Amino acid sequence: MSALLVPPSRVPQPRNPGMALRTITAETYRAFLASPAGAALGAGFLQCPSWADVKEGWRAQLLGWGPDPEAGQLTGVALVLLRQFPGTRKYFAYLPEGPVADWNDPDVDDWLGPLLEHLRRAGAFAVRIGPSPAYRRWDAALLKPLAGPGRRLGDVLASEVDPLGTAVAERLRARGWRRCGGEGTGANGTGGDGDAQPRHVFQVPLAGRTPEDLWSGLNQEWRRNVRRARNEGVEVVVGSAAELPEFYRLLGITERRDGFRLGRSLAYYERQYAVLNAEEPGRMKLYLARHRGEILAAHTMITVGRRAWYQTGASTDHRREVRPSNALQWRMLLDAHALGADVYDMRGVPSTLDPEERTYGLLRWKLGTGGQVVETLGEWERALGGSANHALHRAFQAYLNRR
Repeated sequence: MSALLVPPSRVPQPRNPGMALRTITAETYRAFLASPAGAALGAGFLQCPSWADVKEGWRAQLLGWGPDPEAGQLTGVALVLLRQFPGTRKYFAYLPEGPVADWNDPDVDDWLGPLLEHLRRAGAFAVRIGPSPAYRRWDAALLKPLAGPGRRLGDVLASEVDPLGTAVAERLRARGWRRCGGEGTGANGTGGDGDAQPRHVFQVPLAGRTPEDLWSGLNQEWRRNVRRARNEGVEVVVGSAAELPEFYRLLGITERRDGFRLGRSLAYYERQYAVLNAEEPGRMKLYLARHRGEILAAHTMITVGRRAWYQTGASTDHRREVRPSNALQWRMLLDAHALGADVYDMRGVPSTLDPEERTYGLLRWKLGTGGQVVETLGEWERALGGSANHALHRAFQAYLNRR
């Protein structure tokens, strides 16, 4: 990864003389994420240093701020991916689900301002971020009976509105940021139309719960399907890189069946598996469900700190009646719990509550685990000052829309 990273350099200083912002090494970055202060910020896997090696075609910088970043005295960090705009020497800066920062800090400008100025001096014409606070939550028990023709998440009063998320959104708007997917819940898919990462995710709380609590949290259909898989002899095991080609073959079947396309190659998943596990052994796992010697389903799980994610799932078109995917998810839930995770994140869900829409099936399936739909703040963008950068930003948006 070192070949991708911009060498450490001096960058503009915050107004707070006790705060400095620097490019830092991957080792310093990882040490902060593993520290109590860093772990409390709940970094996602897209902000781990290893993610720079997963994303081909991007340059990367690792930034840190705090009293003395070079000595490891940090209060926040960011993995920044830089994509060159064709025909120019300017870059689009992307912080996927980042930065890793304390958004509750009233002095957010002490690090956000220097961060933007550093990126501007590095040649960025615009920046996109994904703040971590949640915005709204809907309990599964609330949503299931409210499904109906034409209904969407935004039509249902949320179980909880996060005051921090609301405050952060107001702060960003006041500083010229624009919410990429708009302010609604999105016309279809997994959130706002302009978001690269899903705005709506599904999370199962694990903290303070026993395996028995998790089992009772499943709805009746899920418990029946898990028992069915067990009785039919479905075996769930943790695979290795050797099974990634089979996972990829099943993913192609799943894409054709469910009408979506991720557009990723086998090499992408092999690279992801290699670099994430090189950073921390066991960070990414491939779970396999076998029946009568055949792999019927394969799901990937990623863990960072006290969080676990179900990232990608794939399955065959046949023998679905033995419920291999339910068996996989139940095993992954238990493993995430055993690892001490506070949350099991099942990633994106659509914003539709209309059973006639094709994507509703994914939401319905995840609702059966008894968790919550969480609307994140989504992704936010702004140009980095000057008419030329604003013009480049508009041109870049048009370029992306044509791809």
